[in-house]
Amino acid sequence: MPMPWTYRHATKEWRAFLDDAKERMSIESDNMAYTAVDAVFQVFRRRLTAQQGLEFASVLPCVLRAIFVENWDVTHPPATFRDRETLVAEVKKVRVNHNLTPDNAIEATAWAVRRCTNGRDFDRMLAKLPAEACAFWHVDVLDPAELERRII
Repeated sequence: MPMPWTYRHATKEWRAFLDDAKERMSIESDNMAYTAVDAVFQVFRRRLTAQQGLEFASVLPCVLRAIFVENWDVTHPPATFRDRETLVAEVKKVRVNHNLTPDNAIEATAWAVRRCTNGRDFDRMLAKLPAEACAFWHVDVLDPAELERRII
């Protein structure tokens, strides 16, 4: 079997994703963007079972997959989804002393994730999750081409 594309081009995928996230969040630091994205992933995965989380991670590029599962304690029962404002506040509380996450962190992360994943696979996977999970990753755009995969 040939090496999966995402492993061979991990750095290129990660750089493209990080640049998209930074641009969408209007921040300049890679560290700030990483912290925001990691916090968004932590808040989302708290609301999933381990199986649901692994299915979600399976459609992510390899670096994002690793960030998503890193230090995940799957022994806690899933939390309930909340309104967007509450979820954003929870994102901002992750590593609070090093977190300068903007209010649009969830939307910006969702936008960047959609640009680095196969849209059909991503949507197919989301359809298996609770409706609130789909809403978490929903992105409003005027032109769907804006969400086309950046790295192919």
